[in-house]
Amino acid sequence: MAEVPPRVAGAVHGIDGVVRRLRTIAAVLPPADGVAVFNRMYLTVTETVRARLGEFADPPAVAALDVLFAGRYLRAVDAVAAGRLPPACWRPLFELRADPEVHPVQFALAGMNAHIQHDLPLAVVDTCRRLGREPTGLAGDYHRINRLLAGVETTVREQLMPGPDVLERFEPLTHRIGAWSVDSARETAWGSVRVLWELRGRPAAAGAFTTALDGAVGLLGRALLLPLGLGVGPDAPVADRLPVARSRPATVRRGPGGDQAQLECSGLPSA
Repeated sequence: MAEVPPRVAGAVHGIDGVVRRLRTIAAVLPPADGVAVFNRMYLTVTETVRARLGEFADPPAVAALDVLFAGRYLRAVDAVAAGRLPPACWRPLFELRADPEVHPVQFALAGMNAHIQHDLPLAVVDTCRRLGREPTGLAGDYHRINRLLAGVETTVREQLMPGPDVLERFEPLTHRIGAWSVDSARETAWGSVRVLWELRGRPAAAGAFTTALDGAVGLLGRALLLPLGLGVGPDAPVADRLPVARSRPATVRRGPGGDQAQLECSGLPSA
């Protein structure tokens, strides 16, 4: 299994630092590596946000969020490079990154699933704490990013999907992708932000919620990476970006024993 060499590890400073780290990772990984597929997509998104930073209402806050958000993926990369386990949400991608029966589009899906459904809500809460503000203060720019990403979704689907001559053969893949969108995934993540923010004064409940979120996102990622038996092979074209799964946000219910975190996910279409 290919791994990112330890020399790329280290803290990043600012969006420029994030871009440099992502480019370094891209340079040392084989193009067909599953992590490389996600990394190229993520680099494109990060460069787009950086180029349009002036369009946001609070560019410094967006930049801070971008760095904290990227840091969670980069720490997962560093953990694997050091021989440690990454968070549960990232394990399927790192474990199956070299499977030739997994289509590149599945690798991109799994990476986006982990990063948006798990990392993003935690990064938003971290940003709010660091800046001393409520999540509502970031909501406007958060949704501006949604619209920015939604604007490229059609192009992304066209890049990733096979041509009509082989579309029937790829029907299981088409069915799976059709249930995902960047916008709905980020809306789900915002629901998790609201739950985490409400639990900020109850560390036990917040910890239970975060653990449940990590595990459930990891399970969904593993399902997304189930080999489809399409004979993709190592020379298959690599994805640049991919829409993410729709899922319901976690909810916190109160019972006799206090707050209890409960996560509900429905990212895959029913049979």
